[in-house]
Amino acid sequence: MTKESGVGEGLRELHERLRGCRECPLGDIGTQVVGGEGRGRLMLVGEAPGDHEDIQGRPFVGPAGRLLDSALERLGWARETVYLTNAVKHFKFELRGKRRIHKTPAQREIAACHHWLEEEIEMLRPKAIVALGATAAASLLDRKVAVTRERGNWLERSDGIPVLITLHPSALLRLRGVEREEAIARWIEDLRRGGEPPQG
Repeated sequence: MTKESGVGEGLRELHERLRGCRECPLGDIGTQVVGGEGRGRLMLVGEAPGDHEDIQGRPFVGPAGRLLDSALERLGWARETVYLTNAVKHFKFELRGKRRIHKTPAQREIAACHHWLEEEIEMLRPKAIVALGATAAASLLDRKVAVTRERGNWLERSDGIPVLITLHPSALLRLRGVEREEAIARWIEDLRRGGEPPQG
């Protein structure tokens, strides 16, 4: 068995265990668990699945995911060559009429999911991780991170893996016009840096 096939088998087994997770109330609310997907030595970590992700059972397939796909295309990176996952694996929402509106996971929910993210990291042993937003950064670094101040900076985890801090794509979707175009261009440069981690 090659190392890559061993990692793939390990991730499949992890996803099987994830399906039965009820370590916080979100496991009884969402449609299904959303584990990570992809391969390669660069990991991108977001906050939590949204409505589209919850329905399809895949990370980053909604509007924010389409923006991420566009960024990866502009960088010349095939989606399957990076590992995409979230700090929290179930969708948290509130109903407004028939719409399910995303809610930020609570600290308890982030903490309950933390070991799943750590298991993904342990299996993949990425050369670098890009934290997309504050929830991902806090989960990866085990402390609060001021994203606007640390954006574009490399921080180091306790296991030595470098983490680049940047915005979650959903934050960019709230912008309009020239401001949005400029913010997306800067964000893509952040992602490019994520593919060029500092040498230890």
